[in-house]
Amino acid sequence: QVQLVESGGRLVQAGSSLTLACRASGQILSSYLMAWFRQAPGKEREFVAGLTWRNYRRLYSDSVKDRFTISRIAAENTVYLQMNDLRPEDTADYYCACAPDYRNTYYRPTEYNIWGQGTQVTVSS
Repeated sequence: QVQLVESGGRLVQAGSSLTLACRASGQILSSYLMAWFRQAPGKEREFVAGLTWRNYRRLYSDSVKDRFTISRIAAENTVYLQMNDLRPEDTADYYCACAPDYRNTYYRPTEYNIWGQGTQVTVSS
């Protein structure tokens, strides 16, 4: 069973950059879909970015696609989320998630069966 641990969240100022990391323990199968979600207080969990482990297809929400970059280092079993030009509305708990394979509904949290504990990102104005 894969376990996910996020790190890198902290308080930053608007306009700053920050990189989150998600390290997976256990074997990541080539079929897996890895993703980042976020949840702000009082709001639903929303998809941020994802990538397919096999062919490195990357997926982004419209709100972050020009500012955030998802990547991975396969040898380290780690997925990164590089976040640039952070805004106060990016403030949220960020979660790493894993689904057994790619699906067209990749943006739905219910498609993912493994989750990390989350890391908090706060962007001050």
